[in-house]
Amino acid sequence: MTATDTNTVNDTKLTCVAAVQMEGRVADVPYNIDHAARLIDEAVAQGAKIIAIPEFFTTRIVYDERLFGCSLPPDNPALDMLTSKATRNGVMIGGSYLEMRDGDVYNTYVLVEPDGTVHRHDKDLPTMVENAFYVGGCDDGLIRTGMGRIGAAVCWEMVRIQTARRLRGEVDLLMTGSHWWSEPGWKILKSFIKPAHEGNGRLMRATPGRLAGLIGAPLIHAGHAGILEGGFLTVPGTRLTVGTRTQLMGETQIVDGSGEIIARRHYGEGAGIVCADIRLGAVAPREDMADRFWIPRLGAMPAILWHHQNACAKPVYKWAKRTGRLHTYDFGRNQPA
Repeated sequence: MTATDTNTVNDTKLTCVAAVQMEGRVADVPYNIDHAARLIDEAVAQGAKIIAIPEFFTTRIVYDERLFGCSLPPDNPALDMLTSKATRNGVMIGGSYLEMRDGDVYNTYVLVEPDGTVHRHDKDLPTMVENAFYVGGCDDGLIRTGMGRIGAAVCWEMVRIQTARRLRGEVDLLMTGSHWWSEPGWKILKSFIKPAHEGNGRLMRATPGRLAGLIGAPLIHAGHAGILEGGFLTVPGTRLTVGTRTQLMGETQIVDGSGEIIARRHYGEGAGIVCADIRLGAVAPREDMADRFWIPRLGAMPAILWHHQNACAKPVYKWAKRTGRLHTYDFGRNQPA
């Protein structure tokens, strides 16, 4: 990472920030880049100086083997778009996509400063089916910029103590994004779907504020909305799937340093943005850190799915890499090669 300024933000000035909520498409990288670009323009028009776009803004993630060809090289049109928007408008923008480097794929959060400086954070642990498409990184997610110290955290990094431990008291702003889905939507589980969905919604809504309060910094969270359909891996060591139809949970939020929600967009509101003025800078964390893996106490279904889907998806990535299926997106053909 390139540091341009290591100073802590400690003034009382308010900064206009925005969080983007997308309704993207699976494996349609050009469409998703354009969709994100238009929402960034909307945020700029409302005066935002810092803009968060979601995790996986170049493609939704579900088990779909087209995604083996949806990663991008380090120099790519998605990053070009972010850099152009940042430098032309004097803003800072962050979001994540699948990036291939040295033969492996990472879920890379890129943060672009107004002068075009690019910083990267690779998500530490893939979540469930994501293990089929990328491997984890090992950086701390702490980025020093001309606008202060930024902590980057992606989706379920936001619910793990190890994220809070490495960023607590160290950042002036948290830039986060997610691709958070709900229950698989199978009819056989009909009696469990409503309570599972409601519980998942409560967890998603509380997560940005709880992380902000635990670390001690304001937070911008960008999410996805809409229905997601695709495959669901069933048996570890195979690529057997059943269909899944799930809700992407949105909860695009702007949160202050105490963890209170200032602005929020529910998934039912679809694509769009939220804007608010916040005060950048570290504050005293409001919550002690527990000595456990997860920040919240996950219910039975998320815990079971975590272990089952991790076991199903990790061998698939190894198979895809071994058989030469991992490659970058071919923009010339406007579809994965």
